Amino acid sequence: MTRPPVREAARLLSGAGLAAALLLPTAVQAQAASPSRVPAADGKKGQELPGMPSALDPEAEVVCTPASREKAKKQDWSRQRLDLDRLHRHGTGAGVTVALIGTGVDPEAAGLGGRVTAAGQAADDCVGHGTFLAGLIAGTGGDSPRLAGVAPGAEILALRGTDRRGQADTDLVVEAVREATAAEADVIAVAVALPRQDPALSGAVAEARRSGAVVVAAAAPDPPAQGGAEEIPSRTYWPAGEPGVLSVAGMLPGGARPDGSLPTGGIDLAAPGAGVVSGGPRGDGHYLGGGVPVATAYAAGAAALVRAAHPDDSPEDVVRRLTATAYPADIPQLDAYAAVTTVLGAPAGPAGAERAADPVTVRDTSAADRATGRATLFVLLGSAAVLSVLWAGFALTRARARGWRPAGAAGTPTE
Repeated sequence: MTRPPVREAARLLSGAGLAAALLLPTAVQAQAASPSRVPAADGKKGQELPGMPSALDPEAEVVCTPASREKAKKQDWSRQRLDLDRLHRHGTGAGVTVALIGTGVDPEAAGLGGRVTAAGQAADDCVGHGTFLAGLIAGTGGDSPRLAGVAPGAEILALRGTDRRGQADTDLVVEAVREATAAEADVIAVAVALPRQDPALSGAVAEARRSGAVVVAAAAPDPPAQGGAEEIPSRTYWPAGEPGVLSVAGMLPGGARPDGSLPTGGIDLAAPGAGVVSGGPRGDGHYLGGGVPVATAYAAGAAALVRAAHPDDSPEDVVRRLTATAYPADIPQLDAYAAVTTVLGAPAGPAGAERAADPVTVRDTSAADRATGRATLFVLLGSAAVLSVLWAGFALTRARARGWRPAGAAGTPTE
């Protein structure tokens, strides 16, 4: 398979991609999110877009996230990283249903119209976060096709896993997983992360997997809006911790988790989770968002493409394909193109142990580059010293051949 050259990868990390790394994901709990800047690829002043909150202030009077009046002018780094333009030549996820459990989805949102089924109150997305995620999974981009989601032909089943303000609720998540199973969803994306394991949720997830659904879940919640994430001990979050669930975390353009991410173990996959552009439930404008749910949406979209391209694969096969073709790093990094196109052999070990040869990737090589730079400097200095000694010896030999002798040498008259 043809792969982008290293120089092209470096270009993607520069400009928009590298600057986007500074836009860390946060659980914005406010009535109106403050604007965030989308950096320009040419390094010039970027464009401001309103931020998409993941929840609204539970203490304030409910005021839904307002419509955005701004539109992104360029494709963001995350879509370049996932190589979506090329990926869509191999499929769009048509015929696959993704159940999205979050704040709900507006069925009439730009780029989603006609492909969203909203159960109960899920059609009322006051926060806007679920609609934002749905655009990353299955949006067409509307009049901005380069801002399409991973699987723009897939169907969305919207389910509430939160209250109207976006606060996660275990009972709602359990009910939503059961509804997704009853609806025979191919992929179930759980955009919330719960701090405690619940027997009812464990049973619902196990039943969903037995029914043939691929369950993708956020590995951890977004960090607190007021900081203090460093004081929260590492723990497992649910349903990401359930057996067979694909646990997803967010990453910056270089592949690292954002500063302030809540510590957790057992992460299966990392996907773009900062400086990401998508639409919302009101109007056709764009927002800027990030966080673990964003990465989860991207992984769910990739799972939808795999299900469409490999309809005979079991849920375990889909998870293995997503992890085996990921770029090998501390946390394997999603490579949707390789997941869809790579021919895998029989599993040689646990899911995630096998890696595809030469996947599409952009690596964070800053530490290695610094070490290489120091080594190169030492080599150059050493080489310069050796050349200086050789040159001095050569010059001295030439001078002696022409009759030059140092003062006080033999044959020179002295007192």
